[in-house]
Amino acid sequence: ITWKYGCVPEWLQGTLLRNGPGLFKVGDTEYNHWFDGMALIHSFTFKDGDVYYRSKFLRSDTFKKNTQANKIVVSEFGTMIYPDPCKNIFSKAFSYLLAAIPDFTDNNLINIIRYGEDYYASSEVNYINQIDPMTLDVIGKMNYRNHIALNMATSHPHYDDEGNTYNMGTALMRFGMPNYVIFKVPVNASDKEHKKPALRKVKQVCNIPFRSTLFPSYFHSFGMTENYIIFVEQPLKLDIVRLATAIFRSVNWASCLRYDKEDITLIHLVDKTTGKAVSTKFYTDALVVFHHINAFEDDGHVVFDMVTYKDSNLYEMFYLANLRKETHEFIESNNVNFSPPVCQRFVLPLTVDKDTPKGTNLVRLKDTTAKTVMQGDGSLYCLPETIFEGLELPGINYKFNGKKYRYFYGSRVEWTPHPNKIGKGDIVTRKYIEWTEEDCYPSEPVFVATPGAVEEDDGVILSSVVSLNPKKSPFMLVLNAKTFEEIARASIDASIHMDLHGHFIPTQETSTTKMYTI
Repeated sequence: ITWKYGCVPEWLQGTLLRNGPGLFKVGDTEYNHWFDGMALIHSFTFKDGDVYYRSKFLRSDTFKKNTQANKIVVSEFGTMIYPDPCKNIFSKAFSYLLAAIPDFTDNNLINIIRYGEDYYASSEVNYINQIDPMTLDVIGKMNYRNHIALNMATSHPHYDDEGNTYNMGTALMRFGMPNYVIFKVPVNASDKEHKKPALRKVKQVCNIPFRSTLFPSYFHSFGMTENYIIFVEQPLKLDIVRLATAIFRSVNWASCLRYDKEDITLIHLVDKTTGKAVSTKFYTDALVVFHHINAFEDDGHVVFDMVTYKDSNLYEMFYLANLRKETHEFIESNNVNFSPPVCQRFVLPLTVDKDTPKGTNLVRLKDTTAKTVMQGDGSLYCLPETIFEGLELPGINYKFNGKKYRYFYGSRVEWTPHPNKIGKGDIVTRKYIEWTEEDCYPSEPVFVATPGAVEEDDGVILSSVVSLNPKKSPFMLVLNAKTFEEIARASIDASIHMDLHGHFIPTQETSTTKMYTI
């Protein structure tokens, strides 16, 4: 990559991996939804003041089947491929119903996850693909089910200070009683010498039963503090029967998600060490959440921040037919239904006296207006504090993950099909600064701390930027995280796609990945 101007800091050494949908048409067939496109991974390697770019389609089984057939033959969440009527459809129906849950695609297009020393392209199903972080080649396909009973798992794990990975998934009917499962993969799980996968050392932290057996809550992420896991069981639910029979009802899997605005949102607090859930029932009003920002413990309370919506219409906006509209037409058609993202703070008191009078606010912290109010039945009703409106794809200085923090970064969501600004929010002062440029669409901002930094925002923000202007090349943007002033940008002589999430790997963590049998 050629630097157009400015100089990247010499201390910035490592590789930024990015993942997202990159191919939406195969032969004469097209995907219906942006989240269905085949995964394209790209990397930016920073070394001694230079940066090197590489991109490659994830060579998943789905990619191979589609390209070999020169058409889309594997169903995705918003694009269903129906069976050939010449085949024995009754036999297929029986096998689907017997299994209860269909075999999902391995088109892992959402994020990059580290388990042990191994890196995986991930989505939200039982399959993940291990990749070499340097070459982006697929090393092997992994099935969570071979190591832990899961049908789905999130693409947003947490890493503790020791480097252990915590994640969460859903175990459905075919494994017995359905549960949400929290699990841990130790930092030393990789065994390159004996060629064994990191997931072989997976440990189950706890199970949380579904509130409704046939309607589990959808979740995209969860919260974690030093001692607790926070799981928000929202009323955006997956209809299991509809999911299992979707192909025979001629509907896509996306239609199996239902939002019940009349329901409540349950908040589960789980002790990481014992795996036991706190017995207090915490709940709030109906909401939709995809991304948690951060969580921490403060003077006998668990505080957690997340980006919430009033409804589930966000997914509808990303159907490709919507995204191809002119901006004014897109705004006009989505204005009525669009629910803006709101960053909200919830506070859960850890010590609860059941004799507390009804209507009492149990939050004792002075720096928040969030409340948790005692109800007549002993349950606690949470009233969040609004921190900021309009930021999504949140990120923080990860050294402060699970700890009290002040700053978060994100993509500004306004009336355009794609975010055209990235911003920084100060939770203490409630001030906000942003970067924007005409015709430019920056990716999710990623914070990288200056070595030895003491201040939380001492570092840089990295974002790959695409442009709808054919005369403007895509570029890697480097910002001062304190001021959001531009430090440098590098022009990329290649086609860059709008992506979803990524992972920065410091140079000392990058090593040649060896092949092993999965």
